[in-house]
Amino acid sequence: MTRSDRIVKIVSYIVLTALTVVMVFPFFWMVLSSLKPFREIYRPYLFPKSPTLANYQKIMSASLFPRWFLNSLIVALSTTFSVLFFDSLVGYTIAKYSFPGRNIIFLFILSTLMIPTEMLIIPWYVMSSRLGWIDTYWGIMFPGMITAFGIFLMKQFMETIPDDLLDAARIDGVSEFGIFWRVALPLVKPALASLAILNFIGNWNAFLWPLIVSSKPRMYTLPVGLATFSSENLMHWELIMTGATVSTIPLIIVFLIFQKQIIRGIMLSGLKG
Repeated sequence: MTRSDRIVKIVSYIVLTALTVVMVFPFFWMVLSSLKPFREIYRPYLFPKSPTLANYQKIMSASLFPRWFLNSLIVALSTTFSVLFFDSLVGYTIAKYSFPGRNIIFLFILSTLMIPTEMLIIPWYVMSSRLGWIDTYWGIMFPGMITAFGIFLMKQFMETIPDDLLDAARIDGVSEFGIFWRVALPLVKPALASLAILNFIGNWNAFLWPLIVSSKPRMYTLPVGLATFSSENLMHWELIMTGATVSTIPLIIVFLIFQKQIIRGIMLSGLKG
């Protein structure tokens, strides 16, 4: 390694380390703030002088935080499993079957990505109200049960599967759904992992629609519930930071589980390009 190469490597490590610190510091501040009592939350120092776990005990016992956590978990997991199945099924159908209007249907699906979510809130709410879905899990979940982005992503990966492999499965007597389930899906695991974590994070952090469709505190999701810790006259930042700290745990777990598959998906996407 030449001297210039070593200098470039050292500078790269310094820049990456600085960027890492910038990215991690807000999370570090959030965790430390969750350990501060109310009287210290506005003090201009990083580490708490009297660290306490009282904030964690308070949100667990004096609020509906456990219920909000459960609601978010149910919504995020249900929508993620739904998206993985239906998006991959639609993507496989469009990629591997020829039928009249296939390209037009795919174009219509992609065109929905250009519609802002705010424009869909009123139609969603009217439909939820007429069907009796207000203050129900189904009412919170149905807008995210299938996504245009997921269909596009899965179609792109399904197209990389050789048709000869699918034809061989048909010759062996495998049903069409069996080919999709037993042959196609295992070959696109990196794409499924990427779609799973993106969808889980999106629904876990969703705020606007759960706020509108839920009027009862017991049906709040975590983002909506945490917003109740603030009011016009008083902000309980110590409770907000505590709740935010706990709410990041599932996201960290999901990322750790799918980390290798996500990296493989990025590598395969780069190779395809």
